[in-house]
This record gives sequence, C-alpha cells and structure tokens, in this order.
Amino acid sequence: MQNISLEQISAQLDSENSRDRLLALAHLREISATEAVPLIKKVLNDPNLPVRSMAVFALGVKQTDESYPILIELLEKDPDYGIRADAAGALGYLEDIRAFEPLVRAFYEDTSWLVRFSAAVSLGNLKDQRARDLLIGALDSPELVIQQAAIAALGEIRDLGAIDDILRFTLSEDWLIRQRLAEALGNLPSPKSISALKYLEKDSYPQVSQAANISLQRLL
Repeated sequence: MQNISLEQISAQLDSENSRDRLLALAHLREISATEAVPLIKKVLNDPNLPVRSMAVFALGVKQTDESYPILIELLEKDPDYGIRADAAGALGYLEDIRAFEPLVRAFYEDTSWLVRFSAAVSLGNLKDQRARDLLIGALDSPELVIQQAAIAALGEIRDLGAIDDILRFTLSEDWLIRQRLAEALGNLPSPKSISALKYLEKDSYPQVSQAANISLQRLL
C-alpha cells in the first residue's frame, strides 16, 4: 500500500465517496494507534454502514484509552445490530478484561443472534474462566452459529472440564461445528481429546480432517 500522509487520510475520510472513506480507513493499518483513533472517530457515525463497520473494527485493532469506552457505548446503545456485533467483536480484539461483564450482558440480553455470536467469540478471546457457565449453556442454543462460537470459546479459555460437554458434537451433522470442535480440542490436552481427534481426522470434510490433524500435532 502506498505511503499516504495523515493529512491525506483525513481529507479522504471527508470525501463524499464512501469508497474513498473505506480506502482511507484501510490506510490506517500503517498508522500508530494514537494517530489513527482521532481519524477513526470521524466516521464512527458515517451514513454508510460498511464504513461504520470498518471504523468500529479498527478501534479493536488500534488500541488507545479511548477505544474501550467508545466500543462499550456502541455495544450497549447503537440501534443497528450489525454495529453492536462489530463492537462486541472489537472488544475481543482489545482483550480488555473490563469487557467481560458487558459482553455477558450482551449475550443474555441482546435480541440479535449476530450480537450474541460475537459476544460469545469475544468471551473466548478474553480467556476468562468466568465465562464457562455461559458457554456451557450456549452449547444448547437452537442456533448452530452460537453452538459453534461456544465450542470455540471453551477451547480458547482452555476449560478441560468442558471436554465431555463438547465431545457430544463429534457426530454433529454440521461440518462447521465439527471443525470448531477439532480446533478447540487442540487446546484441551487429554486422552479423550486425542481419541476424538483421531476420529475427526478421518472426517469426509477436508476442513474438519485438516483441523483435527493440526490439533493432534499440537497434543502429541
């Protein structure tokens, strides 16, 4: 990506063309967080949803003292469920333990499955054992994506006590769930995990068998 000055990025963020604004946000990846966040804030209320979404995500990557309170505000109050989900995901990137309780509230109280999915994923990113009961309960969600997120998150928090709870998904009809299981088991060393991974290594879906193989190499 070509070098571009802060002044040029700022001017590009003021463009009436949403594509220009998206490109400007992309240029921020080479800019320090301290310099980037004031520019990100310019488009947090952009009329174009993809621009807003990219700006929210950028706050999770460009971390300053301002990032956390802005993301919490968006998670708890933004009327657009997509932005709330983006904020939940960005909080996971921050890995700020203060986000634990807001993410738990979002998981239990938000009406959007997408927000609840992002909250569950981010709780895994925080690697906080307090999320265990929530994630175990989420395994019984009627929404497959929530089950996927819960399995992955239980692996992220390395909860060995959850092995039996997630092994029941070994025969799931959803290959993405089996893939998440294979990935999670790689963080949960035990004879049961190794046995399940050897079974999943023979899965008919290459994504599942490859994930199982990688996890086995990690454990053996």
